[in-house]
Amino acid sequence: MILIDTHCHLYAEEFKEEADAVITRAKAQGVSKFYLPGIDSTEIAGMLALEQSYPGTCIAMMGLHPCYVKENYRQELEIVKDWLDKRPFAAIGEIGLDYYWDTSFKEQQQESFRLQMDWALEKGMPIVIHTRNAMQETIELVKPYAARGLKGIFHCFSGSNESAVQITQMGFLLGIGGVITYKNAGLGEVLANIELEHLVLETDAPYLTPVPFRGKRNESSYLTYILAKLSEVKQLPEAEIAAITTANAEKLFGG
Repeated sequence: MILIDTHCHLYAEEFKEEADAVITRAKAQGVSKFYLPGIDSTEIAGMLALEQSYPGTCIAMMGLHPCYVKENYRQELEIVKDWLDKRPFAAIGEIGLDYYWDTSFKEQQQESFRLQMDWALEKGMPIVIHTRNAMQETIELVKPYAARGLKGIFHCFSGSNESAVQITQMGFLLGIGGVITYKNAGLGEVLANIELEHLVLETDAPYLTPVPFRGKRNESSYLTYILAKLSEVKQLPEAEIAAITTANAEKLFGG
């Protein structure tokens, strides 16, 4: 059984000195690839160093996360663009809108999101979207780009059935992580009606740890708990779900 963790921050401070062990444990559970989202310029060196240590296994994206759109966002975007022009990346991400903590840079988040989607279309790259407290606004911003052929993932999806339908009708995938294991999240009920062809698996490690480890640091080996819960929701064998979600990820990211 081959799994892909389509979204994990294994270069983060929480994995300092331990990334090798975390990757080894995940590989023992069948996780063959780890996609690393960009956040801002302070994380690029660590992300690319991990990618260099695990070529073809740890795979970097590049982008400016909406929570890091601050006063210096234009300079940060210039850095992203420089890297995108310098070498290939799996995707532009994670990008999007986040109105949970702070809305003082709301317009700048929207500007940054649009610009990075423009780059993705220009370069024929997929995007990986972060959205929090801004689901419908994010969908509306993506729609005209999806109509022009843009593809990608709504990472850490935990929205309504209505949102899931809109997203999948645009041709975007839903990134399913630890939230599916949370008792009161309601995500299982939503996903029961969504075809597997629209889903990929992720951990968002070190965040959003699945049950039974909730409250502790997440890691990529816990992808198996997400798979098990999705198998229960869909009433299908884990091997079938693994095969389909892995194929979905490979199709999006190019194998």
